[in-house]
Amino acid sequence: MPDMPTLASLAADLVSGATSARKLAEECLAKIADPAGEGQRVFIHVDRDAALAAADAMDRLRKANAAPSPFAGIPVSIKDLFDIKGQVTRAGSRALEDSAPAEADATVVARLRRAGFIVIGRTNMTEFAYSGIGINPHYGTPKSAWNRSVGHVPGGSSSGAAVSIADQMAYGALGTDTGGSCRIPAAFNGIVGFKPTQRRVPLDGGVPLSFSLDSFGPLARSVACCAVLDAVLADEKVQPLQPRSVKGMRLAVPTTVALDDLDAAVAKTFERALESLSRAGALIERIEVPEFHDVGVMNAKGGLAAAESYAWHRYLITSKGDIYDPRVAARIMRGEGISAADYIDIVNARRSFIARTEQRIAPYDALALPTTANTPPVIADLADDKAFTIQNLRALRNCTLINVLDGCAISLPAHRDGEVPVGLMLAAAGGSDRRILELAAGMENIIRV
Repeated sequence: MPDMPTLASLAADLVSGATSARKLAEECLAKIADPAGEGQRVFIHVDRDAALAAADAMDRLRKANAAPSPFAGIPVSIKDLFDIKGQVTRAGSRALEDSAPAEADATVVARLRRAGFIVIGRTNMTEFAYSGIGINPHYGTPKSAWNRSVGHVPGGSSSGAAVSIADQMAYGALGTDTGGSCRIPAAFNGIVGFKPTQRRVPLDGGVPLSFSLDSFGPLARSVACCAVLDAVLADEKVQPLQPRSVKGMRLAVPTTVALDDLDAAVAKTFERALESLSRAGALIERIEVPEFHDVGVMNAKGGLAAAESYAWHRYLITSKGDIYDPRVAARIMRGEGISAADYIDIVNARRSFIARTEQRIAPYDALALPTTANTPPVIADLADDKAFTIQNLRALRNCTLINVLDGCAISLPAHRDGEVPVGLMLAAAGGSDRRILELAAGMENIIRV
């Protein structure tokens, strides 16, 4: 993947006059429209005229020294899960096509606009965000940036979001993460994806998958880029990110569940990254986290995601279930078999899980684990439902641990140039967002040595 400009370098170029918002928007639109590229599968809707009009407005404001932020004029993509005023929110489905256009932007979209970011279009996704693979039978499946001639899955559910960054169709992307949907596609495309602590970013204006687990987060080129976007999404002041020194970092590698059944390339790349961190002075301890076994028990019948998605979909799926992706419909319908008592049991089990796991990991700066157990599977290999289910669970497993924990986490590219993409995930208890971003910024270049 060619070296990409960062939000900081683009902001500097805008200030110096080396580029303009109009030029950046035109370049992104040209990449989206390129028939040889993935644009037709990455984007469900491109609002070319509005993007160019907004870019021209930002250029005029900058000329008048009135730009709303240093990043005003930089194009970003928006996952099709979010309301954009005047547009229909389809959530990657055909079942919502006849819905009324949104009357207002989702809160997070409004915050990006307020900072001057240019909304370039709506990105493709797994239907209703219910899979970690990224296949969409309605709008096509964008190919991962890796080995494109073969055709590997992009990761999900924020599939188009990740590929829009990898292919420079946008310089930041708004995604969601319920069980890894920012981090998995980031790992499969060699970029950075961040899952914030849920309570920091409002969920208004986004189609829910699981209101207990959903988080809205950014995908971008670098940790610093994600930190900028995260601050905007959380309505916090954008402050320079101070990378933490790797020397003295206390990292725990959970040996329970998280290291099971890894693809050979994942295991090799992850261990090499740990060795690089250790050489740089990180203190790495392998620990058992027996609490992680509880997550499988909580999810045995489909867990919170099945119960809560069924509650939202039960009327729509009755009238339009025949046009749902059958794989998505089957996962939603698992929720029909979860009783109120079952649901209360899961909620109580989760509360206990969070308390016990937080206590166990408290002595460490972060957990370090592979983002996914697998490398990006080949799209054609997943036509069989059984093969799809196996790879989907392997993609979701490690990330889901952190969503159930109500924690925060980031996926960093750990592979070297020319190698299959592998993500290293740093994670911690809820509220540790800034620490995770600082730790990640300190190690993002070291782990690929």
